[in-house]
Amino acid sequence: MLTSSKKPNNEIQPPLGKTSIIGFGMTITGEVIADGDIRIDGKLIGKINCTSKVVVGEDGMVEGDIIALQADITGKAYGNLIIKDLLNLRGHAMISGDVNAGKISMEPSVSFNGTCTMQSENSNVIAMTASKDERKKLGE
Repeated sequence: MLTSSKKPNNEIQPPLGKTSIIGFGMTITGEVIADGDIRIDGKLIGKINCTSKVVVGEDGMVEGDIIALQADITGKAYGNLIIKDLLNLRGHAMISGDVNAGKISMEPSVSFNGTCTMQSENSNVIAMTASKDERKKLGE
């Protein structure tokens, strides 16, 4: 007969590495602060501050700023996006607001209205100018 030597743990602890979900048909109003991943398939009216990844699903909508390490958006986001690493804009995502991201990937079907700044914390802006030969070819 097989028996377990583990004692039952009556404490309820959130599982590590799991995703918190705002489900379809749900509306949340207020600021959301998350240490783990968060997925929005419903509606969030307020700011998201996440130290991990934010996913806005096809039916999801965020009305407020999103600050995160990474983000993957296929739904709607109305507000500024501050993404430290990679921002994926896919499908028929609608973005209205300014974007500041380390890297960005955007499919042609995305609707984006705002400005985009791409830089990492330790990147330097390098001004590029055309050489004399290149200017001659351009007629300068």
